[in-house]
Amino acid sequence: MQNKSSLLLLVLIAFSLTSCSVVKGIFNAGMGVGIFLVVAVIVLIVFVASKVTKK
Repeated sequence: MQNKSSLLLLVLIAFSLTSCSVVKGIFNAGMGVGIFLVVAVIVLIVFVASKVTKK
Protein backbone atom coordinates (compact mmCIF):
# COMPACT_ATOMS: atom_id res chain seq x y z
CA MET A 1 0.00 0.00 0.00
CA GLN A 2 2.91 2.36 0.77
CA ASN A 3 4.28 1.97 -2.75
CA LYS A 4 0.95 2.74 -4.42
CA SER A 5 0.36 5.88 -2.36
CA SER A 6 3.92 7.08 -2.95
CA LEU A 7 3.58 6.50 -6.67
CA LEU A 8 0.25 8.35 -6.74
CA LEU A 9 1.77 11.27 -4.85
CA LEU A 10 4.73 11.37 -7.24
CA VAL A 11 2.44 11.36 -10.28
CA LEU A 12 0.30 14.16 -8.82
CA ILE A 13 3.38 16.28 -8.11
CA ALA A 14 4.70 15.68 -11.63
CA PHE A 15 1.41 16.76 -13.20
CA SER A 16 1.11 19.86 -11.02
CA LEU A 17 4.64 20.99 -11.82
CA THR A 18 4.02 20.50 -15.54
CA SER A 19 0.80 22.52 -15.42
CA CYS A 20 2.52 25.33 -13.54
CA SER A 21 5.24 25.57 -16.16
CA VAL A 22 2.63 25.58 -18.93
CA VAL A 23 0.70 28.38 -17.24
CA LYS A 24 3.93 30.30 -16.68
CA GLY A 25 4.77 29.99 -20.38
CA ILE A 26 1.32 31.24 -21.38
CA PHE A 27 1.61 34.26 -19.10
CA ASN A 28 5.11 35.06 -20.37
CA ALA A 29 3.90 34.91 -23.97
CA GLY A 30 0.93 37.10 -23.07
CA MET A 31 3.19 39.63 -21.41
CA GLY A 32 5.41 39.76 -24.50
CA VAL A 33 2.42 40.33 -26.77
CA GLY A 34 1.09 43.00 -24.42
CA ILE A 35 4.39 44.88 -24.41
CA PHE A 36 4.53 44.68 -28.21
CA LEU A 37 0.99 46.07 -28.52
CA VAL A 38 1.73 48.96 -26.15
CA VAL A 39 4.86 49.89 -28.12
CA ALA A 40 2.94 49.63 -31.41
CA VAL A 41 0.18 51.94 -30.12
CA ILE A 42 2.74 54.50 -28.88
CA VAL A 43 4.51 54.45 -32.27
CA LEU A 44 1.15 54.88 -34.03
CA ILE A 45 0.24 57.86 -31.81
CA VAL A 46 3.62 59.51 -32.43
CA PHE A 47 3.27 58.91 -36.18
CA VAL A 48 -0.24 60.41 -36.30
CA ALA A 49 0.81 63.36 -34.12
CA SER A 50 3.77 64.10 -36.41
CA LYS A 51 1.52 64.00 -39.50
CA VAL A 52 -1.03 66.35 -37.88
CA THR A 53 1.55 68.89 -36.72
CA LYS A 54 3.24 69.08 -40.18
CA LYS A 55 0.09 70.60 -41.74
